Amino acid sequence: MFENLGERLQNVMGKIKGYGKITEENIGEMTREIRLALLEADVNYKVVKEFINNVKEKALGEEVAKSLKPGEVFVKIVKDELVTLLGGEKQELNLIGNPATLMLVGLQGSGKTTTIAKLSNHLRKKHKKKPLLVACDVYRPAAIEQLEQLGKELGIPVYTEGKKNPVEIAQNAITFAKENGHDYVLIDTAGRLHIDEELMLELKNICDTIHPNEVLLVIDSMTGQDAINVIEGFHQELSLTGAILTKLDGDTRGGAALSIRHLTNVPIKFIGVSEKMDGLEEFYPDRMATRILGMGDLMSIVEKAEQVMDEESAIKAAKKMQKGNFDLEDFLEQLNQIKKLGPLENLLKMIPGASKLGLNKIQINPKDMAHLEAIIQSMTKEERKDPTIIKASRKIRIAKGSGRTVEEVNRLLKQFEQMKTMMKQFKNGKMKMPF
Repeated sequence: MFENLGERLQNVMGKIKGYGKITEENIGEMTREIRLALLEADVNYKVVKEFINNVKEKALGEEVAKSLKPGEVFVKIVKDELVTLLGGEKQELNLIGNPATLMLVGLQGSGKTTTIAKLSNHLRKKHKKKPLLVACDVYRPAAIEQLEQLGKELGIPVYTEGKKNPVEIAQNAITFAKENGHDYVLIDTAGRLHIDEELMLELKNICDTIHPNEVLLVIDSMTGQDAINVIEGFHQELSLTGAILTKLDGDTRGGAALSIRHLTNVPIKFIGVSEKMDGLEEFYPDRMATRILGMGDLMSIVEKAEQVMDEESAIKAAKKMQKGNFDLEDFLEQLNQIKKLGPLENLLKMIPGASKLGLNKIQINPKDMAHLEAIIQSMTKEERKDPTIIKASRKIRIAKGSGRTVEEVNRLLKQFEQMKTMMKQFKNGKMKMPF
């Protein structure tokens, strides 16, 4: 997500930090580089022009001139302007109502059906309430079946009446939700390959009938500059309340995300960051700005960990580490907890200074973790509790049982011992763990 743009901007910020004095000349040099980086990332040229003018004006002001560290002030100006560009404050969903109704619209191929399933999963996890998915795309082949399959995978019910009138389906679904105690109704609507009158008329009829709390446009971030035209076309007819930008984990230049709010006044409320059902994140303009500038996003890491990890288990494991009692049984449990956080390379990119440390280039093969699990699971409970008893014959048995090699078994045991040694140093040294 924004890797190329991020690297370019971070290089510029690195240069400016080294300047002891800010002048019109070096500001001009820096803003030229920023302008090029933004244009190459497919940010709308009008947005780039306004952004650069704002940065220049503030950077040449008295506050910077009088500062002891003008470079750092310049970085803050760029960051603040990026936050403003991305929408300023985070925009919350309007979930007032019994039930609250959310309608997702978009062109065909934007990932709308997958996104509505992800959104229902997110709402259920965050608010501990009951969502209902509604199949109103009665035109695309297998659209209803796809939604039903996703609902089954998540354990979230799907309301469907087959190929009937979408307006009536939506209306009946709300009645059903009220009768069955559902808190949120999420309506999956039909898309087209392009915006047309027939599509808009149907969507307007649904809106006029059920008056949804939210009308969210799902748009593929790979669409580029045309994303603005798509948003404006839908917004003009439906008064969108927000946008969900999908496929931000792909090879995208990211310009659409940096242009949308400024040009359309439609806030980005969510971003799709992976194909998995938990791969939808709430959009925080300030956090995205710090990610782009290489300042990290530790808050998102903490929030994700709080959502998916067992706090009691984590504290228990940390205490065992501190006492030196951490064994392979505990290690296996923590591996399973870590897997819930999603792709580890995505988390590494959120660490401050990730690009300088080379963490943004790391690719972690999920099979490697699966191999570790297989090796540990092929051990007896006694072996997991006391790995020192694992000698040659046991290693051969474990390797055969896990389908791995003896060398891999040795490597795991060695790494585990190194980790235990490191934890003892924490315990015996000046650094103390906060437990």
